[in-house]
Amino acid sequence: MGFNRYHRHRMTAAAARYDRLDALRGAAIVWMAAFHLAFDLNHFRLLRPLQNFYVDPLWTWQRTAIVTSFLFCAGLSQAAALHQGQRPGRFWKRWLQIFDCAVLVSAGSALMFPNSWISFGVLHGIAVMLVLVRWMAPLRQWLWLAGAIALILPRLVQHTFFDSRWTNWIGLVTKKPVTEDYVPVLPWIGVMCFGLAAGQWLLANRPALLQGALAAPLKPLAALGRWSLSFYMLHQPVLIGAIMAYLHWRQQ
Repeated sequence: MGFNRYHRHRMTAAAARYDRLDALRGAAIVWMAAFHLAFDLNHFRLLRPLQNFYVDPLWTWQRTAIVTSFLFCAGLSQAAALHQGQRPGRFWKRWLQIFDCAVLVSAGSALMFPNSWISFGVLHGIAVMLVLVRWMAPLRQWLWLAGAIALILPRLVQHTFFDSRWTNWIGLVTKKPVTEDYVPVLPWIGVMCFGLAAGQWLLANRPALLQGALAAPLKPLAALGRWSLSFYMLHQPVLIGAIMAYLHWRQQ
């Protein structure tokens, strides 16, 4: 009887959701989709005036903020998963899904942008960083220091050895590679470390901030946040397909 009660408790914990965290992730996804819609409209020359998404601060700062929100949420999610006693098998199953999607992103980008395809974008970075922060989780409050070092190190150390596609994933590059998306381990793992550290502290000291009830208008964001990977993989084909259909219709 004791075993059954314990087993039910573990299943309940594993099934529990953090609606506020899901809503935060959902908000980041909506922002990302809006950014990509603007990018796609610009790519097909439908945005007037045309924008340079690669250098214009209006867009580069948005990209930085969106990636930051994703990685911080990923760190928070790892804190929640570890707090619930997530087993290694479940972690690696999710990790494999992210890895597979990263491979698909590389393949798709190579078709659309053969000269600037994505060899290490946000999904590639998340896949590597999740393994590292999972290993670093016992550091707890020292994660703040580890994160700060990760953010500072690329400003202090660069070498041409890290400029190739085989090594630029580390992040110690002397120049940014020509690619449509680039999220190297350094400095970005620092953001995920901060998310993990913040999540651990919140769950130990202010759990209601993550586990509390969610206002009804925000519940659709929470629902979207639970399907973040699926949405990420589908939104660009849908947006690009819709724009191409519109262009075809306009030419009739």
